[in-house]
Amino acid sequence: MPKKKQKQAQVIEIPKAILFIAKLLQALSPLLTTKFAAKLFTTPIKHKLPKRELNMERESVQKSILIPEIQKEIVVYEYGKSEKKILLVHGWSGRGTQLVKIADEMLKIGYMTVSFDAPAHGKSKGNSSIMIEFIAAILAIDKQFGPFEFAIGHSLGGMSVLNAMKQNFKVKKAITLGSGDIIQDIIDDFICKLKLKPEFGIRLRDYFETKYGGKMDDYSAYKAAEKTNIPVLVIHDKNDDDVSIKAAYNIQKHLKQSEIMITEGLGHRKILGDETVIQKIREFILK
Repeated sequence: MPKKKQKQAQVIEIPKAILFIAKLLQALSPLLTTKFAAKLFTTPIKHKLPKRELNMERESVQKSILIPEIQKEIVVYEYGKSEKKILLVHGWSGRGTQLVKIADEMLKIGYMTVSFDAPAHGKSKGNSSIMIEFIAAILAIDKQFGPFEFAIGHSLGGMSVLNAMKQNFKVKKAITLGSGDIIQDIIDDFICKLKLKPEFGIRLRDYFETKYGGKMDDYSAYKAAEKTNIPVLVIHDKNDDDVSIKAAYNIQKHLKQSEIMITEGLGHRKILGDETVIQKIREFILK
């Protein structure tokens, strides 16, 4: 029973007021419903900084930089001092200090970490973002703060790391934790949580493809995995209610060199601070 309670506590529920508006719009206008869903899909929730992240926040050298490709400013965190660098990428509604437990371990083995608040996340300005902007941020940070020996990404950050490598971001090894995979699955899951008709999954995909150009499926993690030649450690929890474990198995299946670690009872976020997980990351990097 305790594990079940932990798992449920991590799931972000959509407020009833938003569900009511979605239901009302669905009865009135498919276009307005799609635009409303798109707005929600691209608006992260900003959370108060937990105490466990305060030290990393205080000890980091923080800089605000402009990402020319998207014309947005982000806050970058340089944690520790070393010529050897590791890039950390948070997930949706996360922040640059969220992988603090992993960062602290990396410092112990002689690396410094560079992380960032993606657009509209943490201290970075704005109200909306999308994975394309996470990828643009990674590529810009690589030019300004790199080169990096390794990259570690959580959830959307894991997807973004794989996609950035497809766009010539070079590291020796990468690690994903709780990474999503197929874009349409992510959109369909979001539409389901909004309690809208399944057809709005297709409408929302088409809306984004028109707005941003290109096919959304091209950003699916398994497609980036197919183009990845370096070793990748895929970590996922059986009890992840945000991202199905099938994502981990499908990503691994398309990688040329990979290891997989399946945990139990950690869900989507506790996995970031688990000692066994962190030890596995350490071993993978030092191997």
